[in-house]
Amino acid sequence: MTYRAPLKDMLFVMNELAGLDAIHRLPGFEEATPDTAQAVLEEAARFTEEVVAPLNRAGDVEPSSWRDGSVITTPGFKEAFRQFAEGGWQGVLHPQEFGGQGLPKLISTACNEMLNSANLSFALCPLLTDGAIEALLTAGSESQRALYLPRLISGQWTGTMNLTEPQAGSDLAAVRTRAEPQGDGTYKLFGTKIFITYGEHDMAENIVHLVLARTPDAPEGVKGISLFIVPKFLVNADGSLGARNDVHCVSIEHKLGIKASPTAVLQFGDHGGAIGTLVGEENRGLEYMFIMMNAARFSVGMQGIAVSERAYQQAVAYARERVQSRPVDGSARQAVTIIHHPDVKRMLMTMRALTEGARALAYVGAAASDLAHQHPDEAVRRENQAFYEFLVPIIKGWSTEMSIDVTSLGVQVHGGMGFIEETGAAQHYRDARILPIYEGTTAIQANDLVGRKTVRDGGTVARAICQRIAGTEAELQARDGTAFTAMRAQLAKGRAALEQAIEFIVAHGKADPNAAFAGSVPYLKLCGIVLCGWQMARAMLAADRLRGQDSSFHEAKLATGHFYAEHVLSQGEGIRDAIVAGSAPVNALSEAHF
Repeated sequence: MTYRAPLKDMLFVMNELAGLDAIHRLPGFEEATPDTAQAVLEEAARFTEEVVAPLNRAGDVEPSSWRDGSVITTPGFKEAFRQFAEGGWQGVLHPQEFGGQGLPKLISTACNEMLNSANLSFALCPLLTDGAIEALLTAGSESQRALYLPRLISGQWTGTMNLTEPQAGSDLAAVRTRAEPQGDGTYKLFGTKIFITYGEHDMAENIVHLVLARTPDAPEGVKGISLFIVPKFLVNADGSLGARNDVHCVSIEHKLGIKASPTAVLQFGDHGGAIGTLVGEENRGLEYMFIMMNAARFSVGMQGIAVSERAYQQAVAYARERVQSRPVDGSARQAVTIIHHPDVKRMLMTMRALTEGARALAYVGAAASDLAHQHPDEAVRRENQAFYEFLVPIIKGWSTEMSIDVTSLGVQVHGGMGFIEETGAAQHYRDARILPIYEGTTAIQANDLVGRKTVRDGGTVARAICQRIAGTEAELQARDGTAFTAMRAQLAKGRAALEQAIEFIVAHGKADPNAAFAGSVPYLKLCGIVLCGWQMARAMLAADRLRGQDSSFHEAKLATGHFYAEHVLSQGEGIRDAIVAGSAPVNALSEAHF
């Protein structure tokens, strides 16, 4: 089963839920009209379907390989990346002054979804480069931006981020890589970094590593971390490449999934020191790296949505072809394709509803980011920035956790054939499994959502979102029909459950943190379920308004929203109970009991 970009749903969400028409009226985005967006998406669909998607299976069976310090990527990847770069796809989001297209995040988000659906392993290289570009745009010096950004945006070079060390996983206070000043504005770096995605490969002429390290007099902990640019090949003032730098790939990991994406162990300074230059100020490296990490976290959430879409498409295709058993209602005397069986429909509808809900929330988040950056009114910018920041851990955490369920259901729809590698269903499941782990585990996202996004402001942003949800409930009240009645009832219950969870988190976040954080991941999931349900309700309202234009598509939207209400939103009250009453059993056992 190949991949077909869900352009109709993407454009529906962009136009009807994310407000593309308002985004293209922002200063700097005037050319990003709905017609332009459709043209860009159609070309992205052509490229991802025809060039990138066919390499997905190949990357799983013939992954990247390491030999004598060099990494050779899957056959076809190098040529596909050249076409990706020549097509300007790395620069969709980035400023025109450095060679990008300067389009809104909303449009680039849809393009990135397609790339990740087509081939998760391939898409990881541009994803990390995007993060490096964002970090340098924010914290790089004028000369660093002039030297590196045009080449990163063109795809001539790629970028990485180097945080993790053997002894320092998520706890970056334990970083030991050291950076020794040389007196000429450069530093020599020494240390080991692990889990470096595309830390070595053969698809671009240079790799720009952004590396966290400590200078000799740095304070202990995270306050003593600085950020450095350490290129694979040293870069001359005119952008030409010089000597090989002292950073080497000593191995790549053998993984459960995303096998074509080389995950490198990089050794800095084994032969005299890796030459690097400081980004921004000393001891502010973690602050700068968080720019890169937040960009990556949103993108990883999109990966969860993307692989879910791919798994759903494959499951539907198989269910339409696989003949097994007569229908339970006796409507046929012979065996029928399994898509006619109620439980197979339930699984497919679950996959579809979860994916569409998460896509809608992510695109709405992307639009909020555009408003936060470009709107002329400071109050509007501030409000949308707070909304976007609240959404990021949900988009990352919920969308990736959801993808495990969706890709697992994809295997289940295939039955025994799903367990056989040749069908491809298992690859989606294996590829998805990393997503709730990297760029901050689900627990790290949930702790951020509890601590920084809910407790810190006393629940102000969270309550404001609930008020907006209540407004959608009022709109549902004015529509007739079983689907609208069900959605209004379940959305109201979900919103009330979320409000109760917010009050519990706010009350206990500082007074009894063990109680609040015991329910942090359930709280994130409740936010995901309710906020995606809110978007599904808005989609139903839009579909009802537009029903005469494309009756089949809009009827399916209504049915999918109805399913989401009864099968997904209905879980909210149980999760609320786990948050407000479940902390005691979580913390009941001592270490010895385990």
